[in-house]
Amino acid sequence: MDDRAVAQAEQASNQPPLLAGYNAWEQDAILRAAVEREGGAWIGERAHRLGEMVGSERMQLLADQANRNLPQLRTHDRFGERIDAVDYHPAYHELMALAFGAGLHSVAWKARRDGAFVARAALNYLWNQAENGTSCPVTMAFAAVQVMRNDPQLAAEWEPKLLADAYDPSPLHLSQKRAVTVGMAMTEKQGGSDLRANQTVATELGDGAYALEGHKWFCSAPMSDGFLTLARTGAGVTCFFTPRSLADGSRNGIHIQRLKDKCGNRSNASSEIEYHGAWARRIGADGRGIATLIEMAHLTRFDIVVASAGMMRGALNQALHHCEHRSAFGRRLVEQPLMQNVLADLALETEAATLLALRLARALDRSAHDPQERLLARILTPVAKYWLAKRNPAFMFEAMECLGGNGYVEEAPMARFYREAPVNSIWEGSGNVACLDVLRSMQKQPDSVAALLAEIRAGATSDRHLAILVNSIEKQLAETDGLEQRARRIVEMAALALQASLMAQHAAPTAADAFFSSRVQGDWGHAFGTLPGGTRCDEIIARSRLG
Repeated sequence: MDDRAVAQAEQASNQPPLLAGYNAWEQDAILRAAVEREGGAWIGERAHRLGEMVGSERMQLLADQANRNLPQLRTHDRFGERIDAVDYHPAYHELMALAFGAGLHSVAWKARRDGAFVARAALNYLWNQAENGTSCPVTMAFAAVQVMRNDPQLAAEWEPKLLADAYDPSPLHLSQKRAVTVGMAMTEKQGGSDLRANQTVATELGDGAYALEGHKWFCSAPMSDGFLTLARTGAGVTCFFTPRSLADGSRNGIHIQRLKDKCGNRSNASSEIEYHGAWARRIGADGRGIATLIEMAHLTRFDIVVASAGMMRGALNQALHHCEHRSAFGRRLVEQPLMQNVLADLALETEAATLLALRLARALDRSAHDPQERLLARILTPVAKYWLAKRNPAFMFEAMECLGGNGYVEEAPMARFYREAPVNSIWEGSGNVACLDVLRSMQKQPDSVAALLAEIRAGATSDRHLAILVNSIEKQLAETDGLEQRARRIVEMAALALQASLMAQHAAPTAADAFFSSRVQGDWGHAFGTLPGGTRCDEIIARSRLG
């Protein structure tokens, strides 16, 4: 069938064609401009390759297969011996090979140049438009480097293969592998986010080795080659590293009890595990395990910020594509004023999320040598994590509704996006934990508040409403009574103010004005698609189309 016949067939059925064969990097002008502005433009060639992959039909097929054919646990072999193996569909392994091969876990550490975190954020943003379960092991491998460097000997042994741009799923010892992954196992059933309630015990064996006894309630990617974990010594909760395989080739005493049946994130196995004399080595000071892991937590939360923005972009692409190719009541959906309002509102949300995520990436890049950027990164990470993760579920529902019934079926990626969205708010500290972390940062490092407000004020010069919002934030913070009860309100105000500031500085005037009027001035309803009359929705949509 020739191209004309295909077009005629699509017109007759009124069904949009598959969104495939595009480049998610080259055709996203907003992303490319933000990455260049924040210092990561040098990633362009690699981002081009990944963008082409993300926009391919093959990638969509792999994502669908990996999430339909779920990981399966085999605790024992046919002879009754424990093997604690998780079997994944081949599509999952192919996705892992693509992600690790693209350096999603490594480029920030290996590049050794300005903009490395921005460049990596660009790749992570692209990847999360296609598949999200594999982002978990990628993120843990990325963030583990920071913690493992607390033990120079451990880092020297593991880092070269942890940062290899390759994927090796074989259950072998480090010495027999060309690449490794590292996961983490922190929470226990009685404590959850309260890690001080952990009861797993570490008994010293000598020569820096320990034996672990206890359990972990959530351990994602349980086939990782090693795990950062917490256990209690006489000094308190301490950080340890425990490998899956020992030097003699035997399995370590890590037993997988079962796999979680999760709402989303289904390609990624999450398990309950028990330690039965598992060999481990301590990382960091005795009794300072939570403090040792805090830098890793900042990095995993940063990845959630970027992933949330990337998911928004992926869902927006689906909504725009459908509405451009679907007609109802004599007009294409994208030409209908009310649908334009919805699409423009989603586009504003996506652009503001993208600008926020990449500004955080720049702060992380500069934090090593710029005290102000370090303060900003510390407070902005939980602020952005809370806000973007909270916005995601409602965003996914609205984008799904743009596709109508076609969005609700499992064959379409929107159903997967919708089920995936809540997890970003839940793991690495739920909404309340993130907000309390913001308060903790404000109290321990008061200068971080000044750094955040200075960043907001950079875009407040031309809008009195934003200046008023900044004053409101300061007033809220000055009122110390009931501060914890108001934490969500304060964090939301800070996130919106910074997004508005970034939009004022970097977005097109039409988009910036619409964001201000709706999010800051309050001329907005309680659902997407309630932008005020007179908003140039067509211009906002045009900027967000894949060009």
